[in-house]
Amino acid sequence: MKRSRAIAGSAVLAVAGIATMATATTASAAPTAATAAAYNGACGSGYSVVNSVPVTGKGTVYLTYSAKTGKNCAVTVRNSPGKPVYMYTYIAPSDGSSDPVYDSGLYTSYAGPVYLAAKGLCVDWGGTIESVSVSVSGSNCGRMAAGVVTHH
Repeated sequence: MKRSRAIAGSAVLAVAGIATMATATTASAAPTAATAAAYNGACGSGYSVVNSVPVTGKGTVYLTYSAKTGKNCAVTVRNSPGKPVYMYTYIAPSDGSSDPVYDSGLYTSYAGPVYLAAKGLCVDWGGTIESVSVSVSGSNCGRMAAGVVTHH
């Protein structure tokens, strides 16, 4: 189902190499790293995580891709499932060639999955948990390795 999105931002942080961003966990990592939301497999078999961005203190948005289908999938996962809270996840082609696809509502553990046929395209994606939002623009598009991460 295609829907429109509306995300208001208050700060923008440019990050080079977002498409190849990785997080390393060490023995000295903060205790919150151990409770970070893990990808839950919601996109289905054949989808592998290609990127992620933390929703500060709340969870993680995962971007996955299936080479077999040529589709990307986004899902926003809470660190600690519990009472239903507002959650949102979206994905869109960066070139605007089709409408963004999103899922939102009151959820106990995750929003999504949402899918976009985007083989060879850069994508914009992100999510919200309660009042904390993140978005990534122009990522995961082959040689282009720069993106913009917005934290709200």
